[in-house]
Amino acid sequence: MEEMEATGATGLTGALEATGLTDAAEATEKAEKEVIRFELLGSFSYSARKKAGKKTLSFLQYLIMNHARNISTEELIEVFWTENNSSDPANALRNMLFKIRNLLKDMFPRQTDLLQTLQGCYGWNPGIRIELDTEQFERMCLEARKCSGKACLTFLRQAVSLYKGDLLMGNDSEWITVPRQYYRTLYLDACKALLPLLEAEEEWMEMAAVSSQAYQADPYMEDFTAHLMRAFIAIGQPEQAVDRYEIFRKRILKDLGIAPSERIEQLYTFALGLRKEDRGDEREIFRLVCEGNSNKRAFFCSFGMFQSIVALEKRHLARSGQTSTLVIVSIGENAAPSTDARRLERILQDGLRTGDPVARLTAGSYILMLTGTDPENAQIVISRLDCTFHKTYRHSSAQLSFRISALCPETASSDMVRAQ
Repeated sequence: MEEMEATGATGLTGALEATGLTDAAEATEKAEKEVIRFELLGSFSYSARKKAGKKTLSFLQYLIMNHARNISTEELIEVFWTENNSSDPANALRNMLFKIRNLLKDMFPRQTDLLQTLQGCYGWNPGIRIELDTEQFERMCLEARKCSGKACLTFLRQAVSLYKGDLLMGNDSEWITVPRQYYRTLYLDACKALLPLLEAEEEWMEMAAVSSQAYQADPYMEDFTAHLMRAFIAIGQPEQAVDRYEIFRKRILKDLGIAPSERIEQLYTFALGLRKEDRGDEREIFRLVCEGNSNKRAFFCSFGMFQSIVALEKRHLARSGQTSTLVIVSIGENAAPSTDARRLERILQDGLRTGDPVARLTAGSYILMLTGTDPENAQIVISRLDCTFHKTYRHSSAQLSFRISALCPETASSDMVRAQ
């Protein structure tokens, strides 16, 4: 059989291996049929002398996706023509079928009568067996769920290797939305299941490749960045792990208004430490530690790091006898969550002292520690922050609320009091 670019015939052996047939009778029956394979995951490419129009290609792709059944005239008209965009949908359908048949003759000159007209519907020639990469991909994903260990790893690897991109990239028709999301979800689930198995096998390069590709499909799923960072650390490239962390953190802060989790922060800290291990003798290490972060604004950190800082401060207070204060600040129910949260973050960064730790609690609330400040003086700081916010953002509907708690060595927390 003639092999074609992205679309074409496959040999009997490959067909049987792809479908996993074991029954001799079924294999013999399938062997008698011509085989045409279409690649739908990623870009749809085809060999033809003339390029088809966008709607013609979408129509052909719909027929291919539904090759296992006969498709009624009513269904095709409902999907591709409506009263709003065609005054005579029946005639438009006939013209489209004429184009499709010519396109198929151009693509497969050795095949005849690929698309048949039946009573009230259309279907593919039953003497032709159509194979789709989507069906093989789906089968591998579902088989992986039924097994474990090496067998599961094999199925997942095969499934992930088949996914070259979203279903029929370039097709923006409404009908493609649901199946495209279905295959994308299958792919992301397969990646999430595959990555821990690769890590257990210490397949670091493959783990990096899979997590990097999965990140492109869903850049907000933290698992993919975490596995990519671990892979880079494992192969001795901590600087790459740091770069991936910074890209991920910048993106989720900008698009979602949230910070990375403690798990990602720990990987980042570990990668930073590895990156600095080979930077000279003890004097160089002292210099790096003392340089630290020269940022003159408040210190934003993860909640886990904030807890560690508070624990250290309590030890310091036991020796110094001073008092520090914890403050929770919220933007209120009437605020625009993402916009006002970013505004509040700017006010806290610029309005607090250098190094005052701040951590995000929810999408619209933060916790901060005023080191060496008692609750009475904390009220003054709170009033200044509230005044600055509303003076800077006069049209904001946010109503800042503050809850304070004295931090002292005897009690980690005290009764919360509300400040207006």
